[in-house]
Amino acid sequence: MIDSFVFSEGKLVSHNLEWEALRLARADKGLIVWIDLTAPTEEETKKVLEQLFEFHPLAIEDCVTRSELSKVEDYEDYLFMIVQSASAGTEKSVQIHELNMFLGKEFLVTFHQDPIPALTLLKDKVVKGVGLQARGADRLAHQVLDLAADSYLPVVDLMTQEMEDVEEKSLGGERKEDLSKRILKARRRLSGLRQILRPQRETVARLARGESKLIRTQLVPYFRDVQDALTRIDERLQGCNDRMMVAFDVYTNRSAHEANEGIKVLTAITAITIPPVVIGTWYGMNFRIMPELEHPQAYWWLMLVTVLLMVGMGVWLKSKRWF
Repeated sequence: MIDSFVFSEGKLVSHNLEWEALRLARADKGLIVWIDLTAPTEEETKKVLEQLFEFHPLAIEDCVTRSELSKVEDYEDYLFMIVQSASAGTEKSVQIHELNMFLGKEFLVTFHQDPIPALTLLKDKVVKGVGLQARGADRLAHQVLDLAADSYLPVVDLMTQEMEDVEEKSLGGERKEDLSKRILKARRRLSGLRQILRPQRETVARLARGESKLIRTQLVPYFRDVQDALTRIDERLQGCNDRMMVAFDVYTNRSAHEANEGIKVLTAITAITIPPVVIGTWYGMNFRIMPELEHPQAYWWLMLVTVLLMVGMGVWLKSKRWF
């Protein structure tokens, strides 16, 4: 699907033009053109990327090939960028959406296979004329990158909630579920998200340093603000990861402690039962001559000795805090 937007002096003047009208708008140097390609067909991709804008074949190849690595490449007349947007899915899952961007002096082309909520929100704002003054393609690019960065916030909130829940259960005394798999799964999500976020932060940092002539000087602070937002998000994820590590250590130590307590109880029971086992074994050897067995009170004496030894062993183990 192709969505097209044409701006003049910061205001939207045309939306979803026919192909010939779009070619004329592209040729008009006074207009800013934004084309958004959502899951385009091969024909749509060829028409826009090859015929209308004549982008470099390597840039087009990178655009249509899925990649989780954010980057920016300078082709003199335009920049090609790959960034990522995130959204919270069902059952506390995280969905990552790849967004490809071609930024020129008077145009912006965005290409993505999956619907991106952040981009949908921006297009709705453009159509309604709310909050956006697109006086340059770099301003549009900033809006896209800013919303892509903001898309991580609900995901970070979700992971923070997950981490707090795990912390509460690992520090509590309840043992209703095995938290190890849940903690490891959450850590994998955190690690994967940071691996995606860090290259994106470096990509935006290049724009924030004003290295490209396509980024106007007055917009450099805006890109720096996006970089700062990504840095804060990365720091929050690092904090979640550290707290998840602490929760995992607490959980494993508590599990080991509870296992040791169980072993101590079983050992204590075994120690207490040693006296009757030894006495029973000794007098169960069926020797012909065992004089004490002839005594009329032998049974009661042996029972008394056995009970005293068991009680004594129990008192001694109690003094050593075995139970």
